Amino acid sequence: MKRNKSTLVNILLILTFTLLIGGIVIGQAQEKKTYINGIDPDFPPFAFIDKEGKPAGFDVESVDWIAKEMGFEVKHQPTAWDTIIPTLNAKKIDFIASGLSVTAERAQVIAYTIPYYEHKWSLVVRADSDLNVVTGLSKGNTVGVQRGTTGANWIEDSLIKNGVDVKIKVYDTFTLAIEDLLNGRIDSAVQDDTMVKEILKARSGLKEVGTWGTGEEKYAYGLRQGDTELLNLLNEGLKKIMSSPKWEELKAKYSL
Repeated sequence: MKRNKSTLVNILLILTFTLLIGGIVIGQAQEKKTYINGIDPDFPPFAFIDKEGKPAGFDVESVDWIAKEMGFEVKHQPTAWDTIIPTLNAKKIDFIASGLSVTAERAQVIAYTIPYYEHKWSLVVRADSDLNVVTGLSKGNTVGVQRGTTGANWIEDSLIKNGVDVKIKVYDTFTLAIEDLLNGRIDSAVQDDTMVKEILKARSGLKEVGTWGTGEEKYAYGLRQGDTELLNLLNEGLKKIMSSPKWEELKAKYSL
């Protein structure tokens, strides 16, 4: 009789232990995967750090919505723009959703989601300047650009390499270029038109004198080549948010 009781107790203990282990395994299986989004912390309205020190912007809120809809967690990590693609390929971040332009050069080293926004380049000068979009990019004038941007590449490839008399000064952020522009250290500055609009709202003494583009300047999320699972996840999420009322709500919020 004692042996039967002992056997019963052992069976109950085994069953209890098995249920506990099973519950732990199920709980682990249900944990959401976390992806890290690298952002330019100085690229409003798409990505920036707000007054409370938190990542904010159109791309940040869009990715937050997609993460919730698609069942994953996301962290937004401020990253220097000129090193953001090497940081991605070094697996320190998982994707880039931060006003990243699609280019053939970048497509050789990263993969892109479907595009979600079309932009142009914009030239900004001091409010008292008589420069226009042509003279501001020629006649020996100095134009400020953010390092690693498509605007900087365009000036190098389309103007300087073709003999146009324009000097280029490179900055870590466009905000630094604007400071030098206002202080008279450079004559003009180039950036995507979306950020220029934000700068003009926040700073006086500036004006936009022209925009241009080929019609192919589009933003998309960037990720490592071969990361098919994440690519499919982000593409599906983008399609969902772009067809939802949330998309128009965010566009209105950030004046896009």
